[in-house]
Amino acid sequence: MKISAAFPSKYLKAADLQDREIKLVIAKVELEAIGDDDRKPAVYFTKAKKALICNKTNAKAIAAAYGDDTDDWTGKQIILFPMMVQFRDEMVESIRVKIPKPVAAPQVPVQQHHTELDPPPFDDLVDDIPF
Repeated sequence: MKISAAFPSKYLKAADLQDREIKLVIAKVELEAIGDDDRKPAVYFTKAKKALICNKTNAKAIAAAYGDDTDDWTGKQIILFPMMVQFRDEMVESIRVKIPKPVAAPQVPVQQHHTELDPPPFDDLVDDIPF
C-alpha cells in the first residue's frame, strides 16, 4: 500500500503529473483556507478532479498572461509541469505553470487576379536606381 493512497488530497501534487506536462482549462478560482490561518487561490479545472493551490510564482505567471482578476482566467488554458525548486534549505519537486503558445492561423496564399485592364506584372526588376 502506498501511504499517499491512505491520505488522498483534493489538491494536485507534483507527483500527480507523473513527470509530464499537462494542458488544462481553468474552470474557476476560489480562495480557500490552507492550514490554520493561510488562505490561497485554488485553481479548478474543467477535466481534472483535483485543484492546484496557487503559490505566488504560479499566480503571477497566470496573471501576466490573463490579467489580475481571477474571474478573467475562466476558460483559459495553462500547462502544468513538475520542476525541482528550492524550498527553505532543500530541493523539492513542485508544480509550475506556463501559458501555451498561441497557435498561428494557417496562412492562405493570396491569389492575384489580373484583368485585361491591369498592367502586366513585372518580369524583371529595373536595376538603374542608384541606392
